[in-house]
Amino acid sequence: MSTTGPVLVIGSGLLGGSVGLALSIGGVPVHLRDTSPSARALARDLGAGALVDDGEGGPDAPAPTLVVVAVPPDVTADVVAQALREHPDAVVTDVASVKAVLLSELRAMAVAGTLTEADLARYVGSHPMAGRERSGAAAADADLFSARPWVVVPHATSRPDAVARVRALAIDVGAVPLQMGADEHDDAVALVSHVPQVLASLVAARLVPAADGALALAGQGLRDVTRIAASDPRLWAAILVGNAGPVRDQLALVRDDLAQLVEALDGAAQHGPLTPGAMAATSDVVRRGNVGVARVPGKHGGARRTYAEVTVLVPDAPGELGRLFVTVGELGVNIEDVAVEHATQHRVGMLTLSVLPEVATLLTDGLDARGWRVVAA
Repeated sequence: MSTTGPVLVIGSGLLGGSVGLALSIGGVPVHLRDTSPSARALARDLGAGALVDDGEGGPDAPAPTLVVVAVPPDVTADVVAQALREHPDAVVTDVASVKAVLLSELRAMAVAGTLTEADLARYVGSHPMAGRERSGAAAADADLFSARPWVVVPHATSRPDAVARVRALAIDVGAVPLQMGADEHDDAVALVSHVPQVLASLVAARLVPAADGALALAGQGLRDVTRIAASDPRLWAAILVGNAGPVRDQLALVRDDLAQLVEALDGAAQHGPLTPGAMAATSDVVRRGNVGVARVPGKHGGARRTYAEVTVLVPDAPGELGRLFVTVGELGVNIEDVAVEHATQHRVGMLTLSVLPEVATLLTDGLDARGWRVVAA
């Protein structure tokens, strides 16, 4: 690893704990700090670092060379500023998902004199594009950042060596560093992260008054759309308010699209499905969605391509999934992607294997010959 320690991680939740675990496994000494004694003790017990504030690092524990602030966005600026003052020789970064408002707050502190320009030069923002619905140190994972983008967000006066230190951190925890400005970052995450969270939550909220009979019909599509709706409400409230402008702008565009669709459907509901313009408006929504999803990067970040899908019924029993994968390997077929949908009221799963189109027939015939039930190809 190129990161030199000790590294102080402030905040021992999902992201902070995962940073600590990844660095500790790589042999970098990590110190943990958290306002919650139980949270930092759990992170320590999981192997994310030592609690130097409680004396575990010894009386002569060396000062950190890098501080990683992993606290909620609404308090990140204050914690970053405190870290810059307490550790005058350390580079300080954060992992908050909003950047422009944070940088504005830090610049205001420099103007007010509570930070110096030299302090601010040691700060480089960052944001790992990784996470999960669960929070806290118990959800931390040393591989959380593996092959995921880690946005490095320097400002105009960030020292080059500080930028290099944060890039090295991203690489050492397995991430892929990308560099952006604060405004560019916030606009991008509003589109690809924050608005999807809002829309998933809105769809899931419509399920609260739903009849049990309706929910019994739920399939994989609903699960896919609402998966991230299980996220932490308090954390996401801070994120959305912190990035209010870009999120508002994107939601306004969604609102306009919805208004046009509602108008078309209202006409069809009142005057019948052949109402002029209704079919065109509804098909346009789906068509533009097709165009948009085609732009999402594909496997390994390359251009998205079309795969053939082979769906197989897999008994819900120990070893069956592994047996299927062994069979696919014996047929010499590489699985490009996989998805599982559990059949309602039956102890089987429908496993959809995405493969190159030219091997789909080989896979289908081979699985069928070996006793697997292929239900769609």
